[in-house]
Amino acid sequence: MELLKKNIHMSRRKAYGESRMTLSEDFNIPDKRPDAAGLIQKRGEVRLEETRTVEGQVQLSGTLEVHILYVSEGEERRLCRIRAEFPFEEKLALPGAAAGDSVDVRPELEDLKVRLINSRKFSVQALVSFEAELEELYDVQAGVELHGEASVSTRSRKITPLSLAVRKKDIVRVKEELALPSSKPNIGELLWDSVELRGVDVRIQEESLDIRGELFLFVLYETEGEKKSREWIETSLPFQQSLECSGSGSGQIPDVEVTLSGVRLETVPDPDGEERMIQAEAVLNVNIRLYEEETVEILSDVYTPEKELIPVCREEGYESLAGRNFSKCRASDRVRMNPEAPRMLQFCHSKGEVRIDEARMTEQGIQVEGAVEVSILYVTSDDSMPFAVMEGDVPFSHLIEVEDPGEHCRFSLHAGLEQLSAAMVDSEEIEVKAGIDLNAFAAREQKGSFLTDIREKELDLARIQEMPGIVGYLVQEGDTLWDIARDCLTTPEKIREWNQLGTEEALPGTRLLILKNIPSSRS
Repeated sequence: MELLKKNIHMSRRKAYGESRMTLSEDFNIPDKRPDAAGLIQKRGEVRLEETRTVEGQVQLSGTLEVHILYVSEGEERRLCRIRAEFPFEEKLALPGAAAGDSVDVRPELEDLKVRLINSRKFSVQALVSFEAELEELYDVQAGVELHGEASVSTRSRKITPLSLAVRKKDIVRVKEELALPSSKPNIGELLWDSVELRGVDVRIQEESLDIRGELFLFVLYETEGEKKSREWIETSLPFQQSLECSGSGSGQIPDVEVTLSGVRLETVPDPDGEERMIQAEAVLNVNIRLYEEETVEILSDVYTPEKELIPVCREEGYESLAGRNFSKCRASDRVRMNPEAPRMLQFCHSKGEVRIDEARMTEQGIQVEGAVEVSILYVTSDDSMPFAVMEGDVPFSHLIEVEDPGEHCRFSLHAGLEQLSAAMVDSEEIEVKAGIDLNAFAAREQKGSFLTDIREKELDLARIQEMPGIVGYLVQEGDTLWDIARDCLTTPEKIREWNQLGTEEALPGTRLLILKNIPSSRS
């Protein structure tokens, strides 16, 4: 008797961990910069430089990069930009992780507060969260066919496990140039910029990924010449890039996250030698997981009336696809400024970032609660503080449908901004409308028994001798010919033959005649 086996490739989550870290630092304004009279705007970026896995934990090191726009003291009230870096180290508990494991760590800057202590010093307080996930690939040898025994009966079941076909991280560099409109004066100095990644779409190609989206660019600058003024420009720069990805192909299930890692802006002369061109180079981090589904029919039980077969089974956990959904939702609200803030004279620029407060699996799908954190730069009516920022949240709630969520599901959710628009209602209020992209991937965690071997024993002759020669049986609800034949030491085929059954199974209430089977080895 020969058991044919199939090697089944599967993947599953091995470990998951979360951690939070607070940073509190003071830093001085560089000597070449003037004294500060007030803070206008700030932003921060978390950069992981090293991720090292040891037994049961992940050791992280990186930097928090903070950019600040402030207004100087004195009659000129200049706008100045400064940058500071704060190194950090953090340990994240990850039970089940082993030294050398490749762990996926996602940092997030949850909160950033910057305060002016005095004219030469700022205080920075930040809350940073980390999520770490470790997936493992493994193989299971499962029986699929049994040869060499004529009277053997088998029972099979189908499973559709997920296997991780491609797992890699890569970067994409996007280079674009922007020319100032003819109505705008030449650039003297770049004061502040904001670049957002919007409307990302990833498509799987043979041996590559097609990545599309747009860079939404805002630049505040000081004009050249003696009579300096402040101007700004904002525009969207669409892009399309092909990223080489060995092993990718049609039919795979993507779970790909694209994030903006860093942007470098610089002014370059136009063909006439004037500073009217802005060159943007953006680095996109691409976190790639491509899965494959394979429906496999494996043996779940075997028997023969000729001998006793004892299946040897192995319990294994595996994952199957619960659903993948690329969903969009809309949100709108009004943002009102702080009563103590200077009044708005002119709207300048709005920036948004999607924050997920809660995402939970329900019977209908993934229920997402969150908000778009909006930062609005505007021109004030106060000469001592020419620009100011108002901040607010635009809440949203959305259900991402999942075909068959089940009880034990894990999911990943990538949220991004598709579009953002803002309009002045009056000098104290802005109406904000946002489009949000929600990309969800859900996998069902399951356990199954895999038949890996079969042991053989001789039949119990005493039991065979005690069995009656002919048995009459009334089929009950839930009975199968397999179960009936096994109890009576015969085969489903013989029961169908003796009773002239034209169907695969006998209906409840059917009367069956079953003859005693004599093993060929005893006949």
